[in-house]
Amino acid sequence: MKKGKALGKGLSALIPDVAPVTAEPTSSSEVSIDLLTPNTYQPRISFDEERLADLAQSIRVSGIIQPIVVRREGERFHIIAGERRWRAAKLAGLTTVPVVVKDLAASQGQTLLELALIENLQRENLNPIDQALGFRRLADEFQLTQDAIAAAVHKDRATVANFLRLLRLPEDLRGLVASGAVSMGHARAILSLPTEAEQRALARAVVDEQLSVREVEARVKSALAPKVPATAAPPEKVDVHTRAAEDRLKLKLGTRVRIVRRGTKGRIEIDFGSEHELIRIFDQLAGED
Repeated sequence: MKKGKALGKGLSALIPDVAPVTAEPTSSSEVSIDLLTPNTYQPRISFDEERLADLAQSIRVSGIIQPIVVRREGERFHIIAGERRWRAAKLAGLTTVPVVVKDLAASQGQTLLELALIENLQRENLNPIDQALGFRRLADEFQLTQDAIAAAVHKDRATVANFLRLLRLPEDLRGLVASGAVSMGHARAILSLPTEAEQRALARAVVDEQLSVREVEARVKSALAPKVPATAAPPEKVDVHTRAAEDRLKLKLGTRVRIVRRGTKGRIEIDFGSEHELIRIFDQLAGED
């Protein structure tokens, strides 16, 4: 199957003979919580501890309302959908959890795992770095093009490309984006800077000075602007009378003479190339032979 074309038709084209993992389960069974294995294709790298604790408290009171969807792997079960519920259930102290088991052939199972990854990426609550890593896994492990990924998650190709660009950031800056301290808009502008040192400096400024995206873009533009070398000030224009006076003094003294005017005031500059020439010029000005 050519995945790019299938994804373009929608997620259901990936598994035409298998019910989607988001379907409402008709029956479930309780299994030991320790027999479940986390989802290999879970795009969420970080789980919000506070929200996980809230969910655990809800599970203590009301139990798990929606069963966890799993695939059997020998004596264990691989989580396809519901890892967050499983983690919260462990926090809540549960020893068993309700599951719906999808007994699939190996090829179907691989396709379903791919679908689970895509469906997770369609959620709006993943942080930008987790989304970017998910897109990269689709590209690397399932050989999907950016166009195919975009069709699968219902985004345009430019959006997918912008998420993937975030992975060029240094690891520490990825953490700032994942936590929300630096927005995706900030990060896209920061990525235009050529060195990691410059990127880190601007990211710190975003956090410390609470810069807007527009302010960051302005700083990047300024940093990337070509540096214009300083040029010598143009020579001052000298009026014809001053120029004529300079020429007469040059002839008399036999050296370069400049008359520098500042309105009605100024100074006369006389060049000399040696001690002997200085004495000669002095004698001429002093009127001595």
